[in-house]
Amino acid sequence: MNEIYLISPGLGMLPLVQESAETRSISAENPTGERGGGARELPADPKNPASELGKGWKVRPCITLEPETTTTLADIKGSGVVQHIWITVDVKAYRDTVLRFYWDEENSPSVEVPLGDFFCNGHGLRYNVNSLPIAVNPSGGFNCYFPMPFRKRARITIENQRWEPIHGFFYQITYSQSKVPENAGYFHAQWRRSMTTRKYPEHIILDGIKGQGHYVGTFLAWTQLSNGWWGEGEIKFFLDGDKEYPTICGTGTEDYFGGAWGFGGETYSTPFLGYPLYRKEPGEVPRHALYRWHIFDPIRFKQELKVTIQALGWFPNAKYQPLTDDIASVGYWYQTEPHAEFPELPPLQERWSR
Repeated sequence: MNEIYLISPGLGMLPLVQESAETRSISAENPTGERGGGARELPADPKNPASELGKGWKVRPCITLEPETTTTLADIKGSGVVQHIWITVDVKAYRDTVLRFYWDEENSPSVEVPLGDFFCNGHGLRYNVNSLPIAVNPSGGFNCYFPMPFRKRARITIENQRWEPIHGFFYQITYSQSKVPENAGYFHAQWRRSMTTRKYPEHIILDGIKGQGHYVGTFLAWTQLSNGWWGEGEIKFFLDGDKEYPTICGTGTEDYFGGAWGFGGETYSTPFLGYPLYRKEPGEVPRHALYRWHIFDPIRFKQELKVTIQALGWFPNAKYQPLTDDIASVGYWYQTEPHAEFPELPPLQERWSR
């Protein structure tokens, strides 16, 4: 029971004292997370806001992401669990920087997602999200509570692919140094983007996933390129050898995200599912953001997984209309390692949304 607590504590187990666990937290003020390693920076620059107060008074609360470089945010040795990640930065970083997580000594990342999309802020836009594992609070405070176990090493990086520095990158990565149960999977997340067509109105969220694990979440940043209702398509989960027909098939986009009847023209954000963004400004096409967390209903697979969603609307004759829409997605899952190689992430100009 103690080891399970270390992975995913609940309120009922919160009073339990864990003798073998220690909490550490990495930030710009303590880049290594070491014991007694925080607030040691000297305010050498007279322009530093802490110059009159001295060491220990918010001397280095953030960093600068240099252009076209990768910055290591955390490099943790040993076993443990990443429990909370908080980040805030200018909106221009949302699609122009890429988060990558590496577990143990793997060379291929288990997480590779543009920063904003990982925290359910798609389209390079800022808006609030009020869910259990992901929360985005005013004004652009990104929070992630997905537990992320590792057994030998955890490495988290961010790559700035812009042509200019990004100043004011604030972050806090809190983790527990602890034992990890043998049956604990590794956290994964993958970003994809596609333009559906009338001939093939389907977006692939994940494909080629190999290993055993369970799917735990979907985020979509959907750009609508036609008039009318856009969310009639079904989500499909192809499990363990499914070919033409899926084992799990939804009944409509708004249904999968916990709404009904075209969302009634309303947005919402709840612990497990939400439609936090509908934006239609003058001169713009409509943009939508949706999330669904499979916390109490994970989609379990033993060998392989593929996830797709259709883009369908209505023709005037009450027949389904295949849509040409621009869809970006993040699929979140846990699995045993090794994982299959991810498809190549689209370059910067192919990730912009305007």
